[in-house]
Amino acid sequence: MEAPADCRSCGACCFSDSPTYVRLLGDDWAALGPDADRWAWFVGNRAYLRMEAGHCAALVWRRDSGSGEVSFHCSIYERRPTLCRELGRGSPECDAERERKHDEVRRLVAEQPRRAP
Repeated sequence: MEAPADCRSCGACCFSDSPTYVRLLGDDWAALGPDADRWAWFVGNRAYLRMEAGHCAALVWRRDSGSGEVSFHCSIYERRPTLCRELGRGSPECDAERERKHDEVRRLVAEQPRRAP
């Protein structure tokens, strides 16, 4: 599977049904600053990014009105957690995410209204 030219054309790594999909470290929580409660939550003493409708709450997407193509954007990109920073585009982990989730991502995006930042 060829790596996407740009992560904005994919978004697969941001999708999961697990409410504890992306664990946050202490530095990750601190990086979210005053918005931490908006983007994250605790299960016991562990923090995780919030998930909604099968994807990370920080994920937004836009559909081009002409082509209909969807692009994905992380609304907390500069403050994204370590786990997200370490996932390399085209890495074996990236390939696995895209292979497993591609159809589900497209289905969810088709079912949901356009999301704005």
